[in-house]
Amino acid sequence: MLLLTLTIFLCWTASGNAQQGSSTQPSAPQQQQTPPAQQPDQSTPDAGGPGGDNGVIALPKKKEKEPEPPPPPEPKVKNPPELNNFSLRVDVPVVTVDVGVILEKTHQFVPNLKEPNFRVFEDGVAQTLTGFQRIQAPITAVLLCEFAAKSYAFIYDMRNAAYSFAQQLKPDDYVAVMTFDMRTQILTDFTQDKRVIAQSLNSLIIPGFSETNVFDALYETLDRVSRIEGRKYIILIASGRDTFSKITLDKMLAKIKATPNVTIFAVGTGQAARIMSNMSGPREMDYLQADNQMTTFARMTGGMAFFPRFAGEMPDIFHTINDTIRSQYELSYKPTNAKQDGTYRKLRVELVDDEGQPLKMQDEKHKPLKYDIIARDGYKAKQQVE
Repeated sequence: MLLLTLTIFLCWTASGNAQQGSSTQPSAPQQQQTPPAQQPDQSTPDAGGPGGDNGVIALPKKKEKEPEPPPPPEPKVKNPPELNNFSLRVDVPVVTVDVGVILEKTHQFVPNLKEPNFRVFEDGVAQTLTGFQRIQAPITAVLLCEFAAKSYAFIYDMRNAAYSFAQQLKPDDYVAVMTFDMRTQILTDFTQDKRVIAQSLNSLIIPGFSETNVFDALYETLDRVSRIEGRKYIILIASGRDTFSKITLDKMLAKIKATPNVTIFAVGTGQAARIMSNMSGPREMDYLQADNQMTTFARMTGGMAFFPRFAGEMPDIFHTINDTIRSQYELSYKPTNAKQDGTYRKLRVELVDDEGQPLKMQDEKHKPLKYDIIARDGYKAKQQVE
């Protein structure tokens, strides 16, 4: 029995080992076999570029055009705390008109006028003033000086007057300097350089002749300035006595009447020397006639004549001259016709009183005074650029 049991156990063990060997035997060759070569991926990558080391090279795909972002909002500018918000429009330009109010008889500037005294009409339509101020306008002037071999007192007065005028010039003024004795000489053409004017005056040392042809010199000066546009002024500094001029007094007066837009201011020289020398007789009559002629020249053109006796009077005299020829009123308004069509707009300026009636002026004796309003007659509107 025991032998039978042992025989069955050995047979079961042998069959188990045989099955285990048959199951493990094929696994050995599988470890020695070479794995098959991997086929490359021939599909095109989605994002471009090769999918592996040996893949197909593909061009990058173009990205679709993205929609443009909306424009950034306008920056908001904050004012300082002390300033309020405001809006500014520049579609309608501001028109500026320079106005001079001059007495018809003396051509003196009329001061102390206020904004309510002015009315501006554009093409017959009343405009509302937005700005008003009194300004000092530049001038275009000729300094005509007598430089002759007379008494030194005449030359001294002339130089003193010329320097006083030059000291009150503004940077925008155009001034020419001319001298005369028997002939007329241009020392300096029109310039804004005060140093050039001072150098030309310093060159007046020794005069050439004692004759003074004031008519010829003034006639030539009027002929020269008549070619210049705008308002011109002649500052005549002389004794006024004429000796050998080819131009007569009648021709001189006719020339003054025929020359527009020119104002003459006359300053006499040698007044103190005439008083101290007790001048009398025909010579005194010559100088009195000269004074009268210079006064006539100034009055006909709306200027003034001065005959100072002392050097200290010169600054005040030229201050009066400068104040008269420079002062203007500047009026500003926005036209009711806002079209920028390049048309010409007619202007008219009037003076009114507090009740809206035409302004009337009177002198110290309550006599009516006539005045002239000097202003441009129109302007050309801007042309809108398409």
